[in-house]
Amino acid sequence: MSGKRKKESAVSDDDLRDLSSKIAGLWRFLGRELKIPQQTLDRIGSNNPEDVTAKCYQSLLYWRKNSANPSKEVLEDARRAMNIDTEERSDSSSDGQGDHNVHPVTEQQRLASSSEKAGMWRYLGKELHIPKSVLDNIDMKPSREAVNRCHDVLCQWEQTTSEPPRLVLKQAQQKVNEIYTELEKKLTAALKMTYRKQYDAIQPIPYIRDRLYRIDRIFVEGGVKVLVAGSWERLTSYQDILTDKRATLLRVIEGDPGYGKSTLALEFAYDWGEGVKGSPVENVRILIILRLRQLGGVQSIYQAIKWFLLSEENVQVSDIKAVIESCHSVKIILDGHDEYPDRDSEDQSDIRKIVMREMFQDLNVSLTTRYLPKHYDQSARRYKLTGFDDRARDEYIHKAVVGDAGEQAVRRVKQKLKDNPILSDLCDVPLIFVMFAHMAHEKKDFRKFKSVTEFFRYMIQCFHHHLLSKMRDTNVGQMRRFENDHASLDQMAFDGLSKEHQQLSWSVEEVRRQLGDDCCEYYVRLGILIKEEVASGVEIRFYHKLFCEWFAAHHLARLSAGVWDPSVLEYVHPYDLQYLYRFTCGLSQDSSERLINYLRKLPGGDKFTILCLLEQTGDHDKFMDVVRDLCRETLEISNDDNKLMQRSTLQLLEIASSRSVPTVCLHLDRCLSEAITTGGNLLLNSGLHVPPFSTLETIEITGKGLNIPEEKMVGVLAYADKCDELKELKFNDGCLLPLTVPAARIPSSLKTRNIGVRYDRGHGLVYRFDLGADQWVVPESNIPRSLNVTMKAEDSQLEQQWCVQELNLASAAGIPISCLHLDRCVSEAVTASGNILLNSGLHVPPSSTLEKIEITGEDLDISEQKMTELLAYAGECERLEKLTLQCLLPLSAIPAEQIPPSLKTRNIEVLLHSLGELVYHLSLTQGKWVKHGSGTARIGDTVYLDHREQDEHKRTVRELTRAAAAGVPTACLQLDGCLSKAVTAGGNLLLNSGLHVPPSSTLETIEITQARLDIPEEKMIGLLAYAEKCEKLRKLTFEGKHLLIPVSVQAEKIPPSLKTRNIEVLLLHSLGGLDYNLKLIEGKWVKPGPGTARIGRIDLYSSNLQDENEWRIRELTRASTAGIPIARVDIDHCSPVADQSGSSLALSRSQLSLPILSTLQELRIVDEGRRMDNTEVVGILSYTAHCTAVKDLWFWYQTLPDRVHGAESTLSTLRSRNVSVTWQDPRLTTKYLNLSTGQWELDRRRRKVCLIS
Repeated sequence: MSGKRKKESAVSDDDLRDLSSKIAGLWRFLGRELKIPQQTLDRIGSNNPEDVTAKCYQSLLYWRKNSANPSKEVLEDARRAMNIDTEERSDSSSDGQGDHNVHPVTEQQRLASSSEKAGMWRYLGKELHIPKSVLDNIDMKPSREAVNRCHDVLCQWEQTTSEPPRLVLKQAQQKVNEIYTELEKKLTAALKMTYRKQYDAIQPIPYIRDRLYRIDRIFVEGGVKVLVAGSWERLTSYQDILTDKRATLLRVIEGDPGYGKSTLALEFAYDWGEGVKGSPVENVRILIILRLRQLGGVQSIYQAIKWFLLSEENVQVSDIKAVIESCHSVKIILDGHDEYPDRDSEDQSDIRKIVMREMFQDLNVSLTTRYLPKHYDQSARRYKLTGFDDRARDEYIHKAVVGDAGEQAVRRVKQKLKDNPILSDLCDVPLIFVMFAHMAHEKKDFRKFKSVTEFFRYMIQCFHHHLLSKMRDTNVGQMRRFENDHASLDQMAFDGLSKEHQQLSWSVEEVRRQLGDDCCEYYVRLGILIKEEVASGVEIRFYHKLFCEWFAAHHLARLSAGVWDPSVLEYVHPYDLQYLYRFTCGLSQDSSERLINYLRKLPGGDKFTILCLLEQTGDHDKFMDVVRDLCRETLEISNDDNKLMQRSTLQLLEIASSRSVPTVCLHLDRCLSEAITTGGNLLLNSGLHVPPFSTLETIEITGKGLNIPEEKMVGVLAYADKCDELKELKFNDGCLLPLTVPAARIPSSLKTRNIGVRYDRGHGLVYRFDLGADQWVVPESNIPRSLNVTMKAEDSQLEQQWCVQELNLASAAGIPISCLHLDRCVSEAVTASGNILLNSGLHVPPSSTLEKIEITGEDLDISEQKMTELLAYAGECERLEKLTLQCLLPLSAIPAEQIPPSLKTRNIEVLLHSLGELVYHLSLTQGKWVKHGSGTARIGDTVYLDHREQDEHKRTVRELTRAAAAGVPTACLQLDGCLSKAVTAGGNLLLNSGLHVPPSSTLETIEITQARLDIPEEKMIGLLAYAEKCEKLRKLTFEGKHLLIPVSVQAEKIPPSLKTRNIEVLLLHSLGGLDYNLKLIEGKWVKPGPGTARIGRIDLYSSNLQDENEWRIRELTRASTAGIPIARVDIDHCSPVADQSGSSLALSRSQLSLPILSTLQELRIVDEGRRMDNTEVVGILSYTAHCTAVKDLWFWYQTLPDRVHGAESTLSTLRSRNVSVTWQDPRLTTKYLNLSTGQWELDRRRRKVCLIS
């Protein structure tokens, strides 16, 4: 409604569209100049992937809406900073036929050419014969993107060639496009070949190398979530990651070890390489997938692509860069940022720049990682892989394990999983489940396991046994030694994980030095160690980080069993390396006790303590001691926990319940599903069931917007009844409970056990459900000192019912209600039967303890009668001190006799929050609105009537009138695009909405910023008459492209008082950025203040909209009348014809005409294909003679008579002024008119192709 705005000229939608069409290719650079946030530019780019003009327009709309000063001046400064001339005409592109191809290249064409295939700028330079040294200099300019370099190439070409017509550029571009097409084909073919080698050779079990699968045979979709407004929401498919419209151009895909991040990247590679229909990468031109663990020390991503994806192809790094920078459909997947050797380096590698969104801002980039990078763009959309559920596990068994073996084989594998409940959570991890399923299917002796450690030990043994069975003729004894003695490997793994910057790969030489050659080769053949090519050569890493943690755990077990030094774990964070801790506790009972004590001291360490505790299989007494310690504190299951963490807490509760260990409290934090209960259990969002626990004493439920209606509340109470030792059931703020539960539906044992059911509504109010009386009550011990109650339009009816109940409760209990805020929820009727009536239909009765009422609603119109009823309601609120309103209130006084006397005697404040910071209070004795407070009141901010916010007009106009009646000065009223075509009606301003804006006696400035509004002289006089009635008005300003203001106003029709009051009437930012002041005594526009004013080149082009040309002609005339020099006018393809007197030029393709411009210095007529006769030429010469300041007249591309005759007087006038008349004929021959003979002549000394600069 109102806001601080500087007195610069506003920017219209037409201004933004015009600029967008001219500089679309540089939209991101303009956005940065306008300080638009990077994440906003990314979102705009993602929402408009193919439409560059739309990107530019949307970014400008964002700037105008959010900038503190969205003026033309700011936009012009940004344009100048980019060195873009937006005043040049936007020539339509040629189709290659006719003489369009010989036209010079305009700035708009340079920009368009620069944004098209920008990365091929060096090839374009070669085709335009620009020396290599010059191209190298362009390449060395710092912080220049491809589009800038391409633009520099074109500018350099124009400076060094004598004839740069469009045809030459078009031919060069065609050649470059051909080169690009061949390079792209070569690049994509090579990428697909590389990816095919990767996704055709998947090893589900690393030690069985002779069994390889293609990715589509084993890929199964696991769970995927996306982070939205702080909560993780489930997605239906992995494909949604790349199709999510809410995402920015950077996506971070998180997943714990083994959750399938790399497999997901390979599946995208398969979809692209095989052209899978419906895949989000099906139509992507180029897909780049890089394994970041290979890129240590590699600064350039283009070099990385060459080395690791195109090593067998003869493709230059420069060509890779050119193609990627030129292609408008590129997606990049950076796999395994947590394993990237340079992830914490401060070096400015390309990977770091990409993750920070300093590079490839227009490309879709996805980053997979175990944890968030230390440095990354915070606007990135986050996704999380949540592993396999039952459906995914079943699908994998059918698809990749049993094949055609039938359902019986499937049941056997599933039965083995049921026989190992301890592995149920671990098998949510795809990597572990895959190995489990294959081993369970193939090994008849597959046994039951008591812990994850036991299973992993068995799995490692399978690795060794498989290799030994294949190597019977070799030195088995030595192999047995490597199997049993791997201390060196353990230490290498632990040393790598315990560093501040983890080391996950080692050079071959280093591994051989630490392990010995034979041991190194043994573990490589085993499949636990993998050789992999990296930038520096060949390195060795573990098959997966889980294996690295397994061997590191052996070393940690030895360390913690001896002299214990916790400092060795300084960088071993349990959130990243939970399996290292779990394996260690499973391997050593002594280590377990020390590690559990260490973990419990860490923030959030209790969750990991539970995981480690469940690995123990040794001393039962010590185990139960830890269980008791944990159960003495609140156990929490949070929505932020993964399924593994949630199930581990449930397992601990099961152990405590089975061993009769009291559990103080279970806190379910935002993790209950909408169903709440199922089969007598509580149901979590993760799908896990929470059974009743016999030793649980307190259940606390927190829910963000969790609605628990009566039916579900009965289910929760039935669950509580089954918890034998339960003493209290607590619901916290964020849950929405029923107002009552029928007594017949409440389990009788809850009443006999006197279970406490409490509901914390926030603001200090805690309810207890009286199980006997079937209602919520507030215990005296919980009665707060005061309440604040807020009801909003978006609240549910149940939430509003609770608020009304709290008002009634507070009134009955004598609890002061410091404020009742009704935010956009009061109905149009306002009151009914003495109560306030809400939109929901609920009644809010008067409250005896209510101290303040706030009612807000921009659209709420309270008439005099409704106001009287509202005051009567306030009179019923015995302790009320203040009633504040922010809505539409009547201007007229309220009859004093209708105001309740009790309000007057109690001196109640009735306040109205008006425009800006202005506040009125209702004089209860007079019924009038008067200024509130003793200080000077003033509306200092600009009051803004916007065409986009018409619903607010009514209140704004009413408050302006109220301010005038109260004598409150209003600094400025700005009308932005909301004036009707009639402008005024009945002495008022008339808005598009039909509202009238009456004159304001206290208004100081009126600003009219509106595009495409025609204000002829008659309407201008009406505006001035309106201004006269605004007694304090000092300034009236006009601004807006295509705003048609009369060139002059009859002085006698201007109200005399405006002249005596010396009112300023200004036209701002007209053509060429000029300002004008209306001289009221003469009715003429003049240049305000000293200084030189001048208008540069102006185009009147046939493709312009009529109102564009009409506005330009009007402003050219105004400038000429004001004596302002006009450098040049180009009349382009408008076929101008002079009248008989030569006093104007009619633009024959429109109804416009150009009057004599006495300050015009150069005129150019461009009309390809037009044949002009002598009369037409003489007419234009006559018009030129009347324009007394013209020094140059040009004809371009017309066919003219060889000689001009019958115009001796005109030629004499031109000759006396030394005017040069030049003709560039259709053959590009330049001729000059001999003003003495009327003959066109060729001056060989000046022969050249003259360009329109």
